[in-house]
Amino acid sequence: MKVIILGGDGYLGWPTAMRFSSRGDDVCIVDNYLRRKISKETNSTPLFNTPELIERVKTFKEVSGKDIRVVIGDCKDYTFLLDLFVDFEPDVIIHYAEQPSAPYSMIDYSTAALTMENNLGSTLSLLWAVINGAPNCHIIKLGTMGEYGTPNIDIEEGWLDVNHNNRTHKFLYPRQAGSMYHTSKIMDTDLIWFYVRTNKLKVTDLMQGPVYGFETTETKLHSNLNTSFNYDDIFGTVLNRFITQAVAGVPLTVYGKGGQTRGFINIIDTIKCIELTADSPPALGELRIFNQFTETFSVNELAEKVQRVGKLINLTIDIVTLKNPRMEAEEHYYNVANSGLNNLGLKPNLLTDEALLSMIEKVMVHKDRIDKDKIFPRVSW
Repeated sequence: MKVIILGGDGYLGWPTAMRFSSRGDDVCIVDNYLRRKISKETNSTPLFNTPELIERVKTFKEVSGKDIRVVIGDCKDYTFLLDLFVDFEPDVIIHYAEQPSAPYSMIDYSTAALTMENNLGSTLSLLWAVINGAPNCHIIKLGTMGEYGTPNIDIEEGWLDVNHNNRTHKFLYPRQAGSMYHTSKIMDTDLIWFYVRTNKLKVTDLMQGPVYGFETTETKLHSNLNTSFNYDDIFGTVLNRFITQAVAGVPLTVYGKGGQTRGFINIIDTIKCIELTADSPPALGELRIFNQFTETFSVNELAEKVQRVGKLINLTIDIVTLKNPRMEAEEHYYNVANSGLNNLGLKPNLLTDEALLSMIEKVMVHKDRIDKDKIFPRVSW
């Protein structure tokens, strides 16, 4: 297939690009380094340095023999995307090109505005460029489980059948986000559904839970091929933060009661989900939604698991409770459907003790690079 990856420099975009190229697909990466820029501005740089795309692609060619095309540009620019799509003629476009941090989106007006303008602007430009330049291609969009919030009913896979006054209709599952970032993702879904209906596009929207880990088959080939691993309070997901805190000897920071429960997924499975989705596209005029996670844990469960596994290698790990800097339910009902990707053939890599221990040991190699000032919450709402 001919595959374009928007946001191909990111935590998920870069390993996705290598995976598809390794399979023999023709891959083009698009990025404007926004994530790197705002990471530096907020003192939230990753645990280890990652080269920019030209050097990464050069190294990947040397170790794999595979080529990846790199295009530097802004995905909010409709004309830029249209010209690229007409030239490249993609079969699949994978859309990661968004500001991905809830805390960042809640710092102040400027970060909220950047989040909304970048995320909605890139999605709108993508949709119009597909309509006019690649109408038969399959868009794979990374949504987030955070769109749903924590309703007091089961969370279905994207859609809900509603019975009202003896009539039934299928609607997008009601969303209620907890941050401006998650709100922008809700608006993405609404935009996509509108253009799927009006222009018969084919789109898969993946409602992804927090991702953990940083190694895939391809990242192991050379240190230049590492993906970014954030452990800070703004861009680091909770398990990646806890692992780094355990290595640094910093108590694991549980926000509030710690009953916040989410669906988690290993980065290896994230890439596999994208593969499975790309290989089994929906029909034209269909918006297919999958809930992309493999296991659910509460924050307390994750902290206790990291503490117990860390003790196996003699790490002293304490757990502390902080006043929650976020406006969120700290105890709630959470039962989520996620059969779609399993039905496509996903074989999950679960968070076993062995898997967690392996991640801890790999972070220990970079222990001297951990900046403890990046760990504790700097943003509240």
